[in-house]
Amino acid sequence: MVSRVAIVELNENVQESFKRALKLIGKIDDLNTTERTVVIKVGVFDHKKEQHTTVSVANAIINSFDRAPQIFLAESDNYKGKGLERLQIWKELFTERIIPFNLSDDMNTKKVKIADEEIDLSHIVFKPNIFVSTHTLRKYERGSILKNLLGLIPDRKKMRFHKKLETTLLDVYEAIGGIDLAVIDGTYTYTGPTLNKRIKTNIILVGRDAIAVEAVGATLVGLELEKMPVMQEAMKRDLGEGDIKKIEVLGTPIESLKEKFK
Repeated sequence: MVSRVAIVELNENVQESFKRALKLIGKIDDLNTTERTVVIKVGVFDHKKEQHTTVSVANAIINSFDRAPQIFLAESDNYKGKGLERLQIWKELFTERIIPFNLSDDMNTKKVKIADEEIDLSHIVFKPNIFVSTHTLRKYERGSILKNLLGLIPDRKKMRFHKKLETTLLDVYEAIGGIDLAVIDGTYTYTGPTLNKRIKTNIILVGRDAIAVEAVGATLVGLELEKMPVMQEAMKRDLGEGDIKKIEVLGTPIESLKEKFK
């Protein structure tokens, strides 16, 4: 089956743009059900910086799962602070159904092997729950959607995994049964040595194959996929499509966006 990735330019109605992206990839009716809880793993390393999915895009994702009984916005502790503190970025979205969830506080866990360590992961990240990964578009060789998985590890001392990052991320990916929906928020694109520069690009990338979404995002920002170890390892494990030539890119063509990414 061909991996599809939608690139849609965001207009003032972000929800409308997101719906168009879902329509292009074939909708998510099988994911949006009354029987399955949805977990949206947002990526936010430091809540004092703006390198995270916008409230508008997070809200569009949430609204697309209108049949789900519960939706968790999930993050974990790190050395910058508590997960719940960082989740306050999206506090205006919280309701009785839309719940902030600190993965580091969960006592109901499942032990899995990650990069030769036994790690207790929160029960909410496993199937049958739907798992969504969303992060920003950034020029970062270690990825965006896949790098976001490091935040599933509950303890604060995650830096030790950077020496074996590719193995860590993909062990987590396999342990939880994969990513059901990947969303790269390209409202801004982050570049520079420490990703401290940003340009307004107003696009969104959506797909069911997280590896393919990562590949398209990396290509957009000018990264070479063959020089991204996490992509090469993902393809070696046959977790998704990392060859840009074999991915069906729908919506706005990559070529027409080159001017934005100069």
